[in-house]
Amino acid sequence: MAGMTDSAFRRLVKRLGGCGLVVTEMVSSEGLIRGIDRTLEFAEYTSEERPISIQIFGGDPEKMAEAAQIVEQMGADIVDVNMGCPVPKIAKHNAGCSLMREPTHAAEVIAAMTRAVKIPVTVKMRAGWNDAERNCETLAEMVQDAGARAVTVHGRTAAQSYSGSADWDLVARVARRLTIPVFGSGDIVSPEQIVEKLESGVAGVLVGRGVLRNPWILAQGADLLSGRDARQVTGAERGQFLLDYIALLEHERVRDPEESSGRSPKKDTVAGHERWVINKIRALGGYYTKGIEGGAELRNALNRVESIGALRQLIAANFSDVRP
Repeated sequence: MAGMTDSAFRRLVKRLGGCGLVVTEMVSSEGLIRGIDRTLEFAEYTSEERPISIQIFGGDPEKMAEAAQIVEQMGADIVDVNMGCPVPKIAKHNAGCSLMREPTHAAEVIAAMTRAVKIPVTVKMRAGWNDAERNCETLAEMVQDAGARAVTVHGRTAAQSYSGSADWDLVARVARRLTIPVFGSGDIVSPEQIVEKLESGVAGVLVGRGVLRNPWILAQGADLLSGRDARQVTGAERGQFLLDYIALLEHERVRDPEESSGRSPKKDTVAGHERWVINKIRALGGYYTKGIEGGAELRNALNRVESIGALRQLIAANFSDVRP
């Protein structure tokens, strides 16, 4: 979800209803400690998003503890540890899912963090590193003993990345073994699946890519859990969501050039900020347009648009009853 679930997107989803907790994009513990501008931007949130969990990654117990203290000082409700990211540039630094290959060390990271802060420390992990190292059941117990207050299990290994199917039977076994809440993740793309997975014994479900495709999925799941029919979403509503997202992104902070580290996104000028907004909509569009009539053509058009004004016109032309 890196690069996708920014504060503006999270606010819009929260407004739709059904969302009990939002989690930031994963944040580097090193970047937090060093005060790197780009890293701090990833951790930004608003009070509207509460309860908010800031997810951090890293492998050094002392630095992770220090980063957790910074998260606490930022006012977050929860600090979450990413032990699930399979991306090589994260895993090669003894972070993300590679921590699962060293369970004793991973537990030491959690123990150091829980000693350092008062807010809950939670962990997100995968089934394991690969099929030969599916150790989430053991590791979940170890981080529980180290002081973790909840665990999320994504039912794929790092080797699978996002291929194949998530193993929800494994997630359910972890839930039965632990006394702390266990949340499940993976392959939830419909509100009916939210209900189905909750019946498997987990304390809750985390929905990632399914929300990018359908921001109403959480509200629809809440409808079903309350005995109501899942609300229907019109084309006009889908178009308005994109327009609202653009409006929020336009008002995100534009950095002063002297403040920039040189590695931050190109938001230092008005033109750079406009390009950043367009790129955010393009990235979301890769998910948002899947399964809709004319989706492929719309994705191609999004990749050609060169201004926010043209972007609004494109959305109005592709979603009924929308006014830019």
